Amino acid sequence: MAKVITFGEIMLRLSPEGNDRFIQSDKFRIIPGGGEANVAVSLANYGHESYYVTKLPKHEIGQIAVNALRRYGVNTDYISRGGERIGLYYAETGASMRPSKVIYDRAYSAIAEADPKDFDFDAIMEGAAWFHWSGISPAISDKAAELTKLACEAAKRHGVTVSVDLNFRKKLWTSEKAISVMRPLMKYVDVCIGNEEDAELCLGFKPEADVEGGNTDAAGYEGIFKQMKEQFGFKYVVSTLRESFSATRNGWKALIYDGKEFYQSKRYEIDPIIDRVGGGDSFSGGLIHGMLKYPGDQGSALEFAVAASALKHTINGDFNLVSEAEVLSLAGGNANGRVQR
Repeated sequence: MAKVITFGEIMLRLSPEGNDRFIQSDKFRIIPGGGEANVAVSLANYGHESYYVTKLPKHEIGQIAVNALRRYGVNTDYISRGGERIGLYYAETGASMRPSKVIYDRAYSAIAEADPKDFDFDAIMEGAAWFHWSGISPAISDKAAELTKLACEAAKRHGVTVSVDLNFRKKLWTSEKAISVMRPLMKYVDVCIGNEEDAELCLGFKPEADVEGGNTDAAGYEGIFKQMKEQFGFKYVVSTLRESFSATRNGWKALIYDGKEFYQSKRYEIDPIIDRVGGGDSFSGGLIHGMLKYPGDQGSALEFAVAASALKHTINGDFNLVSEAEVLSLAGGNANGRVQR
């Protein structure tokens, strides 16, 4: 299997039990997670040599995050230790017509304050097949944005395939700031992943599709995919297509374009959703694995990614704790949920 690098911020998620609200809770569960860390765990589960790059405090609270990654097979050799704090976020799980809610407490975290001297990106990228980052990382701080650029430059020097999940977060920055930072970084990207909102708010593109109204017909995306590929030189453009009927019932499929053909995946009806946090990250992890496993076969790669992310919605926590065999079983049509004896 391949050496794969992801870079970003791992945080501690503090969540009430079940579907309790924040204000009725007297204790929270600690759940480590964060965009690129979630991808790293997925790739380790699929058997890759998965490395996660970040900076965490030397104290025991930082060690909680390091231990969580190690537990699921992620290599932590490139994690820099230092800084004052680890980012936190509070997540309240919605139900039916009540949406889930996230409150961030991540300012001045170790990775937000990190310097280039904390990482030797050339050593990190040596021998790697793939590097993945998301739009969350440069949104954390200007310093983190500079680190993201340095990582991308090193990846290109070492011939590493680069993917991005655009992942716009309105609580971290404005669309104007996102566009000014993200568009210049696209020249390093081979595989661009994002939904319709991400493409508009991070890159300034808007698909001709009424997703809020439930119209996720792939035809509305074909024009924008072609424009994005032409402008930025992406090898692949990928979008998840989520139909949100309620907090606990979603439709889920995806679309990929390689410059020649558009491929739309099968659609999954996810009901009930147990935890949708990390759903997009599990898609990215599945897509990277699929592209490494099925080179040149974008359809097989996409079907693996969509099945992997559908399964993630049934698992508590940020990490997608499924095996390759379980994903392949679902992608092959085994969705009845019968007990496996």
